[in-house]
Amino acid sequence: MSAYNDMNIHPSTFILIGIPGLEAAHIWISIPFCVVYLLALVGNCSLLFIIKTDSSLHESMYLFLCMLSVADLIVSTTTMPKLLSLFWFHDREIRVEACLTPVFLIHSCSTMESGFFLAMAFDRYVAICNPLRHSAILTHTVIGGIGLAIVLRGTALLSPHPFLLRWLPYCRTNIISHTYCEFMALIKIACAETRIRRAYSLIVVFLTGGVDFILIICSYVFIVHAVFQLPSKDARLKTLGTCSSNVSIILVSYTPAFFSFLTHRFGHNVAPHVHLFVANIYVLVPPMANPIIYGVRTKKIWDRFLKIFSFPKHLN
Repeated sequence: MSAYNDMNIHPSTFILIGIPGLEAAHIWISIPFCVVYLLALVGNCSLLFIIKTDSSLHESMYLFLCMLSVADLIVSTTTMPKLLSLFWFHDREIRVEACLTPVFLIHSCSTMESGFFLAMAFDRYVAICNPLRHSAILTHTVIGGIGLAIVLRGTALLSPHPFLLRWLPYCRTNIISHTYCEFMALIKIACAETRIRRAYSLIVVFLTGGVDFILIICSYVFIVHAVFQLPSKDARLKTLGTCSSNVSIILVSYTPAFFSFLTHRFGHNVAPHVHLFVANIYVLVPPMANPIIYGVRTKKIWDRFLKIFSFPKHLN
């Protein structure tokens, strides 16, 4: 480990320590983490394969779901290999460049995920409130444009993060009390004024996740209003059922994200290991849950999955 003094320095490496206080249990904690990560990989890759190979699924809802799956794969794959290496082989050291890259990828892709949730909510709004014009409004060109705008937004707003962190002096320590490199975890060990950087991070979160969440709520308010104008109970239940997968995914993703964000900045009384567990749930559980929720609750995807992965029947 590099020697430190009172002078401002820029270390070439950081040291990840995992979950403070639970070092002895790292090997056991890694088992469910590894299982969840493998399920996320298999589930999202299967979902992408199914949608790509079935032309009947080349609709707006499923195309936005493909974009979400790609972002999920990037987020989980950015964090889990290093975490498992840390837990299994005590590989704690990580170069600054290799640390700052996940900072950008995790936060930018998380921002993109929020945008894809909003796009999926908009898709449901158009499908329910203006069904006759759904295919005319959400053409493949429009879908591609929405996806590109979401990617560009996440890239542009989060690109400054690595540079804001790289120029900071880390004169107290190069030890990061986390399982992966994360913006606030690095901010906390810097020995310089970080108020502007924290403010920028807060503004970005509000302009992306905060605004997206407000618009998602508004879209579902309009959807619920439209649904209760339908004449029969069966029609209302069937229409609401088409939104249930979206709502489930949004709740699974936003709940740990908001908890992690708030505890990092305001939850000073929250035990460190609780925060770190939530931070890992945030990058692991939604990528695993998204394809499961959509695969099980969407008949087209489930039928296609059974058709592709079922064993062929033997002829008598």
